[in-house]
Amino acid sequence: MHATSLIITTFGDAVLPRGGRIWLGSLIQLLEPLQLNERLIRTSVFRLVKDEWLRVQSVGRRSDYLLTQSGRRRFEEASRHIYASSAPQWDRRWRVILVVGELESKTRDALREALFWQGFGALGGDCFVHPGADLTGVLDALIVEGLAQVLPQLLPLFAADARLARSASDADLVARAWDLSLLAQAYGGFIAQYQPILDVLRSDGLDGISDEEAFLLRLLLIHDYRRLLLRDPELPEVLLPQEWPGQLARLLCKELYQRLVEPSDRHLDSQVCLADGSRPAVDVSRWQRFARTDPIKV
Repeated sequence: MHATSLIITTFGDAVLPRGGRIWLGSLIQLLEPLQLNERLIRTSVFRLVKDEWLRVQSVGRRSDYLLTQSGRRRFEEASRHIYASSAPQWDRRWRVILVVGELESKTRDALREALFWQGFGALGGDCFVHPGADLTGVLDALIVEGLAQVLPQLLPLFAADARLARSASDADLVARAWDLSLLAQAYGGFIAQYQPILDVLRSDGLDGISDEEAFLLRLLLIHDYRRLLLRDPELPEVLLPQEWPGQLARLLCKELYQRLVEPSDRHLDSQVCLADGSRPAVDVSRWQRFARTDPIKV
């Protein structure tokens, strides 16, 4: 398990709703049951500070770690995808980013990777497409990734499917821009791992599961699901293959999370503290993780 990635998940799911800051000792105690030792956590947190996800604030001899402004923006953007209740709807317009002119090989590779993480597929080397991305947000993300110098050579536009694909169907365009087979296998593995756990909770409830165990299971659930979404272009359902496992994985994650959230929140309320010894309040009105009014049924 990659410690830095797991700490990012912890901040996004547990710390951000509690003000986005935590005492380092409290973070170490939360993750200790997962066999992450203190030295590894300190090293990983230092790396996140260096990468400008976090910043440190000393309080006496202790230190709180806080999300930076850019780190908070990245977390909140990710949360909108992780905790969405359903796949996005499509307005039948493709978002297109064209590269105008030549780019150095290293810069082109960095641009391709950055757009990949924004869900874009590639049609050749100079055309990137997505059916629902926020183009303004994508360009802002490129600036955050240090690619501001490339923006003058990018032409973002909307295109109706017929004009973009010409004789190709939408399905053909998806097949050209994305290889979804490995992602489908990964979603299948996620379902195979967590469905038996959900089946037990459906039949037996939370009997015999401590609040701490509920938190650890919830953390690993969201961590594994987040890692899948990092690879998922999140195409509208109408563009996905039949019997696509991504939506089943989303519903599974949602129901299991909802069954774990109350006891795991109790654990967090009792364990998360700041360097001054106080316990942060949860901003429930602003942080709705999976709409709890929705039915929890897979």
